[in-house]
Parts: sequence; structure tokens; C-alpha cells
Amino acid sequence: MELVIVTGMSGAGKSVAANALEDIGFYCIDNMPPALIGPVAELSHRGQSDLGRVAIVTDIRGGKMFNELVPVLKNMRDSGVEYKILFLEASNDKIVTRYKETRRSHPMARYSKLSVAQQVEKEREMLKPLKDMADYIIDTTISSTSILKERITNLFLGDISEGMPIQCISFGFKYGCVSEADIVLDVRCLKNPYYVADLKHRTGLEEPVKDFVLDLPEAKGLKEKILSLIDYTVPLYCKEGKSQLVIAIGCTGGKHRSVVFAELIHKHLEENNYRSSVNHRDIGKE
Repeated sequence: MELVIVTGMSGAGKSVAANALEDIGFYCIDNMPPALIGPVAELSHRGQSDLGRVAIVTDIRGGKMFNELVPVLKNMRDSGVEYKILFLEASNDKIVTRYKETRRSHPMARYSKLSVAQQVEKEREMLKPLKDMADYIIDTTISSTSILKERITNLFLGDISEGMPIQCISFGFKYGCVSEADIVLDVRCLKNPYYVADLKHRTGLEEPVKDFVLDLPEAKGLKEKILSLIDYTVPLYCKEGKSQLVIAIGCTGGKHRSVVFAELIHKHLEENNYRSSVNHRDIGKE
């Protein structure tokens, strides 16, 4: 059985994550009390259930029962039950904005008269032990629903035991860095196609932009250095036992140079038989 525990900040996108997991074949259970996770996992672990891939969403909606989650997970691991933890988060300001837009109450509103901002901060403190245990952390502060679904699919479409998934993410520094990145590469040192009239409104997925960037003399040397870094460090991350690797490649707007190099690194990893995916976070932004 493949078991994924989906948790994290309220308003960070756990429902979207669960839907994405269900779309790729996971049996999803929402808002399960922590005390029931162990028995469900044990049934499947012993082959007493026909559930092959299970995703369980659990969070502070469980109230006081949620305090049992960390001990339950530790006991499961001690008993030999394997699982992965997917933790969703977003910035405090973004979560507060989402609650204002949806006009929904924060789950902690049932237990306190704190402001929404204070409730979010309190929840973050409560979830820190879980975040520290997480195998996968995704920050949805900037990501759209479609991008989150794509990232979830790329992470879990294959067997989660089949090697370390590597995600190559292009982004624009003007929109903020990829907070969960393990390696951040900055390609703003290269000439920007944005200032070339014929290329300004194209993207790094199109051949004219790709040719322009990779034909730059500086890009040829940078390409060699970056791929050499990837070839040296990725095996070390695998050896260290990391659950996932996020390589973020940034340029100014996340539309041209970073996209070209994200695609380049992704292709190089695939050619070397790594489980790689590519995502362009800011390619559609102006």
C-alpha cells in the first residue's frame, strides 16, 4: 500500500491536493481523526483491504483530537507502516486574504476569539512538528490551483517508492522565490529576450527564445557549469535519502531564460534516468 498523509495550513490548498490525488488513483479520506489513521493503515498494510493507494487528509479541524497525530504517526513508523507526509503551506497574509475572499471562518474560530491573523499564526505554531516531519512541502502562496494540481500529479503519479522525484521549477524573482527549493539557480546574468521585440511576447518553450538564450556565448559556459553541478549534487541528495528535490531556476519574470534552463535541466535528468518533472510557475504572468 502507498499511504500519503495530507496536512498543513488551513487555506493552503489541501482540498485541491486531495482532488488531484484522487484523479491519479488514490482513495482519499478527508478530515479523518488521527486515532483512526493507524487502524486503516494497518488493515491495508496487512493485505486485509483492497486499497492500494490511500491519501488521508487530517488537520486542525479535528480539534483536540489533532494533538494525537504526531504520536500516532511515530507509532505507525515504529510498527513498520510506511507513509509519506505532504505538507501544504502559504504565507500568513495570503491565507488571511483567502479567508476574507471566501468569507469562511478559520477552523480555530470555534475555539478562540482571536483575529484571523492571530488564528493563522497560532495554527502555524501548532503545525511546526508536522512540518518538520514532512517528506514533501509545497508553498501555495503564489501558485494557482492548476499549478498545484500539476505539482501534486508530478510528485505522486508514479510509485512513491520508485526513487526520489525531482521537480524543476522556473520562476520570476519579481514574483518571489520558490520557498521550498533545495537548489536555486539565478540566470538573470544572461541577456534578457524580453528586450528583443520579436521575442518579448514569446516564452522559453518556443524555439526562437530557446535558440536566442542558448546561443549566447555566456549561456554555453553557464549550461556546462549548471549541468556539472546537477550531475555532482543529485546523487548526493539521493544517497542522503531525501524524499524529493526541488530545483528552482529564476530569471526576472519567469517567462524566458528560466524556462529555457528549467527545460534543459529536466531533459538532462530524464536522459540520466532520474524521475524528473518540470513546472513553469510564472510563465503566464505579465
